[in-house]
Amino acid sequence: MSSKTDKQDYRPLADRLRPVDLEEVVGQPHLLEPGKTLREALDGGHIHSMLFWGPPGTGKTTLARLIAKYAQADFISLSAVLSGVKDIRKAIEHAELQREQYHRATILFVDEVHRFNKAQQDAFLPHVENGTITFIGATTENPSFELNNALLSRVRVYVLKRLTAESIMELVDRALTDEPRGLGSRQITMPLDARQLLSEAADGDARYAMNMLEIAADMADSNAASVIDSDLLEEVVSGGVRRFDKGGDVFYDQISALHKSVRGSSPDAALYWLCRMLDGGCDPIYIARRLVRMASEDIGNADPRSLTLCLHAWDVQERLGSPEGELALAQAVVYLASAAKSNAVYTAFKSAMKDARRYGSIDVPLHLRNAPTKLMKSMDYGKDYRYAHDDDHGYAAGERYFPEEMPEQQYYFPVDRGLEIKIAEKLKYLRELDKKARNGSKS
Repeated sequence: MSSKTDKQDYRPLADRLRPVDLEEVVGQPHLLEPGKTLREALDGGHIHSMLFWGPPGTGKTTLARLIAKYAQADFISLSAVLSGVKDIRKAIEHAELQREQYHRATILFVDEVHRFNKAQQDAFLPHVENGTITFIGATTENPSFELNNALLSRVRVYVLKRLTAESIMELVDRALTDEPRGLGSRQITMPLDARQLLSEAADGDARYAMNMLEIAADMADSNAASVIDSDLLEEVVSGGVRRFDKGGDVFYDQISALHKSVRGSSPDAALYWLCRMLDGGCDPIYIARRLVRMASEDIGNADPRSLTLCLHAWDVQERLGSPEGELALAQAVVYLASAAKSNAVYTAFKSAMKDARRYGSIDVPLHLRNAPTKLMKSMDYGKDYRYAHDDDHGYAAGERYFPEEMPEQQYYFPVDRGLEIKIAEKLKYLRELDKKARNGSKS
């Protein structure tokens, strides 16, 4: 049964268990262990404007509150989702009053600060510079892309890491045993396997773990039980998905990990990242498109079958959907990772594109132009063009195909892997024919 304290405190468990000092904070030793930069600043009383960047449920708001407590500063909290310039002005007026009348510092905390537009972000700048406020922002998005450079240059960025399963387990144990703030007074037990299940299902999010634990505890109470077992917990956490914020940092990080695993010829790692993305809700068609890109960029002509296989996998995904289509994507991923690698076409394409832009719209040589009319023929369109099939080896040795105003170039350098070994041998032979033909024409 719930205690009297439990009945009077209607705050969610996650809020009741919010750390009251730095020693209660878990999962961020790289910031808070003695000797670390942020800890040194707090212990020395040197509070500065900062930005906390990290996944949900890692303690960004908690740290901001603790910093205000350590600094004995007034704490104002705004949500960029709900607040506007009017709210910012009101907070600044309050901070000015605190400074002028009570000689007290103010920490202005802005959650989800990346949701503020440029004008709203700029509104903080003069007040940060003149010391009216110490600004602390929190964001789940990459600040390099989401924050103005002006604001970013005035804060120090601290990266909060997703909590490990061990850290989540520590919080679960604390919640089960803490009587004044947690569930200790309700005498609820939770076997190790159930605690492990919750710690893994939380996916690094402490808030999610506490919310699911509280729901499970309420369900146990309603069932007149005092045990949260794995079956009950499975019912509570079923339907949850892993963190995969479409369009956010985690999205691009995992796509990057898949691409680099393929490029690095690690089929097992590539398959893992594919499954991570599918498990997190990534659109399989998006993955199919990226696989086609990988086939051209990283395998190329070392194994041209890669591109065909990726297109077939894409087709299977569109025709059959899940799970058959996902298995086809897995087949393509494993093949790409195992195939011989070459970026020769990719590099050649970039070099040729650079020259195309550099030389502009120079004329096509007359002998390469099409001549479908008498007028064009009279203007020497197509004159002296050599039809390759009529020459020995099916190759017009010594012929020139670049515009006259630019030198001949070599963009494509086949690698000594896969089919490109044969391609390189063929091109070397043809260049030797060119050399002989041109030397003969000079003599």
